Formats: sequence, structure tokens, C-alpha cells
Amino acid sequence: MKRYLLLFLKGMAMGAADVVPGVSGGTVAFITGIYDELLKSLAQLPKAGLLLLRGRVQEAWQEANATFLLVLFGGILLSVLSLAKLITWLLVSQPIAIWSFFFGLILVSTYLVGREVQRWNLTRVASFVAGGALAWWITVAAPVQLEGTPLTVFLAGAVAICAMILPGISGSFILVLLGLYSLVLGAVKNLQLDILLLFASGCVLGLLSFARVLSWLLQHWRDMTLAFLTGLMVGSLNKVWPWKQTLSWRTDSSGVSQPVLQENLWPTQFALQFDTDPQLLAALLLAAGGITLVLGLEWLAKRLALSGERD
Repeated sequence: MKRYLLLFLKGMAMGAADVVPGVSGGTVAFITGIYDELLKSLAQLPKAGLLLLRGRVQEAWQEANATFLLVLFGGILLSVLSLAKLITWLLVSQPIAIWSFFFGLILVSTYLVGREVQRWNLTRVASFVAGGALAWWITVAAPVQLEGTPLTVFLAGAVAICAMILPGISGSFILVLLGLYSLVLGAVKNLQLDILLLFASGCVLGLLSFARVLSWLLQHWRDMTLAFLTGLMVGSLNKVWPWKQTLSWRTDSSGVSQPVLQENLWPTQFALQFDTDPQLLAALLLAAGGITLVLGLEWLAKRLALSGERD
């Protein structure tokens, strides 16, 4: 029960992260030690589905690690439903505080993921640089405006869900870059089933195929893949820097303006630009809180693992 309770809480943390544009639930999965198991479980779903069609229910359940997935996704769903409004409000009312917290969380996560690389060499460094460059480019890329055709909605679902399971890349931010965020959000709000089914179908295809590829890479090219993922997380720090100046905006389906392109500022520049307190002390304390939370979760996970081995 302790293991499943902790897994449920990890799912809630993943859901809370996915609500924030620029923060990935995959990051939380990695730093809480469930990333490999999550990818393997998702990769086995097609095989489990075939077993289920043959009436071998128990084998299908075990093949898919269904208990793990149900508990985890239950936590994600509860978090999205219960914390989305709170986090959205904090992003508007206390942006420096919430971004500082996530900055500290991702900063220490890059160390924990990079620590898993057994041996750093030129190819690992190149993979790290490639991951960092990709994440940086995504965070500064100018959005396009794709037409909401059935094909683009389907492909957007596949791409966005892949981003969500990659540490450092936010699926919701990918939708913003594709110019389809408002369309998908509006479909959720108005229950437009045709758009939702297309998007969900793309998500299923992207999730099942990409999870299998990523799981294979971690099994056969683990150090290279981990170096690339570490780079992704370093590059994503550009998105979660607390002090920003918005250069362009978009209007969502509710008519509310949302920032799209932003420029990072130093705290002193921010204070001069907006004639306001940069809240530096609070930002440092909250970043330290994010670091402490991640290290605490890692310590707790190891302690529970040792307890399970003794039992």
C-alpha cells in the first residue's frame, strides 16, 4: 500500500507539472524513479491488447503492468482536475514564485539525470549538446498557425503526447507553437467530439509508438539517451526562468491574452523595466524548495525500495 500511495502521489506531481506550459510530466517521472517502468509498461500495451482479444485477461493485465498504470494515471487525472485552476491562478498572480519553484526543480533534476550516465565521452557530450539545442530552439521558436484539418489535429496529438513523456519538453507548449492550442482547448471546453477523437487517436498512436522507441533506446543506448535527455532539461531552463518580458501575445478560446514569445531578464533588469520588486529572496527560497522537494522524493523512494527488499 505504501508503494501504491507513493506512486499515486508521483502521478499527481506529474499531472501538476503537465498543467504548466514549459514543464513536462516526463521530468517528474524521471526524477521520481518511475520513468523506465512507465515506458516499458506503455510499450507493452499493444501486446497486452492482443492477449486481451484472445481472452487471456490475467496475462494481459500482467503484461501491461496495468495496476501500475492505473494508479499512476489516476494520480495524474486527479491532479489535473483538482490543481489545474490553482496552478493557473498562481501563474497569473505569482509568476516569479511559481517559475522559481519549477526552475529549482528542473535544475536539480538535470544533475540527477546526468548522474545516471555511466561514462561521459565525446559522443555523450555531443548528444547532450544536441538535446540542449533542441529544447532551447523549441522554447524560443516563433509559433506557426496550422489549419485545423483532420490530419494536422491527428499529427498534433501524436507530437504533443511524445513531448509530454520527454523530460524538459511540454506538450501544451508544442500545441502553442503549432498554433493549435486554442483549437484543442476549445474542443475540450465545448466537447467537440470529432476534434477530440482525432486528437486522442493521435495521442494513442504517438504514445504507444514513441514509448516503445524510447524504451528500446534506454535499453540499448542508455548513456547516449540519458545524455540527450539531460540536455533537453538544461535547454528547457530557458522557458522556466522567472523574470521575463513578454514580446507577443495570443488570445485563447476564452478571449484571454496569453504570452507566446518572451525574453528573459536579469532580476535587476526586470526591476528597472517594470519598476517593481523582483522578489529575489522569495525566488531563491522557492528554487531551494524545489531542489529540496526533488532530493526528498529521491531519498524517500530509495528508503521505500530498501524497505521492500527487506520485506
